Amino acid sequence: MLKRTSTLALSVAMALGLAACSPTTTVEDTDIRASGIELENLDTSVRPQDNFFRYINGQWLERTEIPSDRARWGSFDELRERAEKHVLEIIQEFAAEGGEQGSDQQKIGDLFNAYLNVERINALGLAPIEDEIAAIQAIDSHDQLSSFWGAQQRYRMGTPLSMGVGQDQMQSDQHITSLSQSGLGMPDRDYYVNDSAENLALREAYKEMIRGLWQEAGWEQGEQAAEAILALETRIAQAHWSRIQNRDRRATYNKMTVSELAESAPGFDWGNFFDAAGVEIDELVVRQPDYLTQFATMYREIPLQDWQTYLQFHTLRGTADLLSENFGEVTFAFYGQTLQGLEEQRSREKRAVGAVQGTLGFLVGQEYVARHYQEEARVRMQEMVDNIIVAFGEAIDELEWMGEETKAEAQAKLATFTTKIGYPEVWRDYDCLDINEDLVGNMRRASACEYERMIGRLGQEVDPYDWGMTPQTVNAYYRATMNEIVFPAGILQPPFFNVEADDAVNYGAIGAVIGHEITHGFDDQGRRSDGEGNLRDWWTPQDEEQFRQRAQLMIDQYSSFNPIDDLYLQGALGLGENIADLGGMTVAYRAYINSLGGEPGTVIDGFTAEQRFFAGWGQIWRIKFRDEALRRQVIQGPHSPGKYRVLGVLSNMPEFYEAFDVQPGDGMYREEDVRVKIW
Repeated sequence: MLKRTSTLALSVAMALGLAACSPTTTVEDTDIRASGIELENLDTSVRPQDNFFRYINGQWLERTEIPSDRARWGSFDELRERAEKHVLEIIQEFAAEGGEQGSDQQKIGDLFNAYLNVERINALGLAPIEDEIAAIQAIDSHDQLSSFWGAQQRYRMGTPLSMGVGQDQMQSDQHITSLSQSGLGMPDRDYYVNDSAENLALREAYKEMIRGLWQEAGWEQGEQAAEAILALETRIAQAHWSRIQNRDRRATYNKMTVSELAESAPGFDWGNFFDAAGVEIDELVVRQPDYLTQFATMYREIPLQDWQTYLQFHTLRGTADLLSENFGEVTFAFYGQTLQGLEEQRSREKRAVGAVQGTLGFLVGQEYVARHYQEEARVRMQEMVDNIIVAFGEAIDELEWMGEETKAEAQAKLATFTTKIGYPEVWRDYDCLDINEDLVGNMRRASACEYERMIGRLGQEVDPYDWGMTPQTVNAYYRATMNEIVFPAGILQPPFFNVEADDAVNYGAIGAVIGHEITHGFDDQGRRSDGEGNLRDWWTPQDEEQFRQRAQLMIDQYSSFNPIDDLYLQGALGLGENIADLGGMTVAYRAYINSLGGEPGTVIDGFTAEQRFFAGWGQIWRIKFRDEALRRQVIQGPHSPGKYRVLGVLSNMPEFYEAFDVQPGDGMYREEDVRVKIW
């Protein structure tokens, strides 16, 4: 019988200086599961009480280099790379074997091959979009623009308006059309309206990209085009709501009739727009009403020629990676190198995989699940979900700041949560889509296919089997209108979920992710809806105020974090995610302790069960950013960089203080009166 006491585990225990981590502890591999802690990543020169992120991940941070084609590298990226490798193997097999015309295998293989057929793509040059460019140039009045933008909803290129169809937040058993702001070529309004030195430089680089595309297309007056496009988009950006404003579910829910929309945003032919978009509606939800009002004005004031220049640019920009390589090189220089700091573009093969996943993701996912998903993961995950929901209910009952009336409503919502794990019960079909050697045509038809699927929901019952992510996706989500939490197969891998590991580290990793998604139903926006998925105010005024005070404390905490240069985190932008992180960890810890049934946890690798729980959380957020990408993350949010998801959460948890004997003066210590406790 093999017994082990690793040298590293001994040094870990001695570094912690805790009696519970005796260096003489041994464990038998045949008796218990592995600890799940990646010991080779620990930096024992750092005390966990001072910087837990560095302690758990320090050696990984020291030896890890960000791949040249990546803007960041961390646990999520490692898993995505692994999942992508598995998907590539599937796609390559299908591409080599071929398949009957119209079959899933044929569609996957031929789309992949079309993307890799560089010789054909280069020979075609600009030809695949010449008809659309000609259609733009043929627009001879502002009134025709409204129809053009309506038709363009199928392809999402060069549209200052974005139309969608989804569940009605006030009547979640029905679908409704929504209309949102759009139309920018840079990732956020801040790049246009904030005059920092970095943003001024980015604007110049953006214009350089426009000039470069004009030159590669053989078009004249590239300098004038760049100036006109930046000026036009700046005007759009000035009317855009900020990301913080767009988080407000009440402010962005404005139901009105089409006639009322026309009255509030006069001058734009809304009837033409919706007709060309292929929808017949009487009412819709407008997310940013004053943006539409300003847009309808600028739409008429901006010269038609400038709009045509803008549309030509976005058509070319949106298809650049599908055209001859010279176009993709120009856009990569801006979007890859300037905005993200990438040293080289991802290989053609990897980009081809991305194209297939973005269009036929559920077809590929079905095969991925058959080959790589462990059914045991679903069983253990469901057990963990059940335990965490019970623990969340216990936590609600014990809240000192919440009254009984609101607690009853919170419990009612919790009781209606549904869970999806691994993969869909009903797979999406792609019967609407024809795939051949025409790459641009394939991608446009795929976009139109998804668009028709989306608008086809109008008047139909809500599909309880719908998934918003493919099963190979390394992520998870909460959907308020369904009051559901979803965990695709792709995330159910180490370090998030290790079927071979002891429960402690799994509860601290995937358990906290489960708790995170549940808590999203009770964060500053999720709490606005009830168990039926409808926006409804179920809070007493007193409890509402108590929540706001605690949320403001969290905003202030995270706004004090300074990841790079003079940029601080936007606490208000990341509030929902940070509440979910803290609530998720708190309830996952309770669930883990409950799972022990009153028995003490086992010491493994020199760590107590409680310490392994927190190690699980620390491990999953290991990450390194390029400076450019880190700045972009801070500006766009909403997630805090991994370092602060560890330090921010654990410094608020008394359970962490107890597990690692954190004392005043330690780096992780916060005074009790400024620690956040919400759920």
